[in-house]
Amino acid sequence: MAKTDRRILKTQEALKNAVIELMGEKEFDAITIQDIADRADLNRSTIYLHYQDKYDLLDKLIEAQITELGEMDTWACNEEWTDAFIPYFEYFEKNYLFFSTMLSSKSAGPSFFRTRLLAYCIEGFRREIDRESGKNNHLYDDVLLQFAGTAYIGVIEWWILNRMPHPPEIMAKQIGALLERSL
Repeated sequence: MAKTDRRILKTQEALKNAVIELMGEKEFDAITIQDIADRADLNRSTIYLHYQDKYDLLDKLIEAQITELGEMDTWACNEEWTDAFIPYFEYFEKNYLFFSTMLSSKSAGPSFFRTRLLAYCIEGFRREIDRESGKNNHLYDDVLLQFAGTAYIGVIEWWILNRMPHPPEIMAKQIGALLERSL
C-alpha cells in the first residue's frame, strides 16, 4: 500500500478542520468554497485538486469517519456487550468537535451524516440479533434493527450534545446493557 504524501494529509486535515469550524458558525448550504479555502489558508484551486465541490468534501469527511468506526468492528465486537462499545465512545469523545457539529446542525450535510451513521449501525447490529435464545423470534429483523440503531444513535447524539456528562466507559456499559436486552 502506497503511503500518502504528508502534504496531502496536511491539506486534507486543514480542509476537514475548516469545514467543521465553519459548520459550527453557519449552515452548510451557506458555506462557500471560498470560505473553506480562506479558513484552511489554501487556494480554491487546491480544494478542487482533491474534491469536486463542497459536497464531495463533506461526503469524503463523513466516509472517513464511518470507515474509522468500521475498522474498530473487528476487535470491539469480540468483547462482551458491555465492553464492546468502550472504543466507540472513546472515539466519539476524541472526535467530539466533528460529532457535535454533525449532530447539532440541521442542514442537509448533517442529516446525510445521521442517515449514514444509522445505516452503519444497523448493518453492524444485523450480525448480533439473538435468535438462539428465542427472545427475538417474534420480532421482524427490520423493526428490531431500526429500533436498536435509532436508540443507539439517539443516545450518542444526546451524550455529545449534552457535552458528554458521563465518561465513555460508563456510556459504553449502559448502552451495551440496553442493547444486549434488545438484540
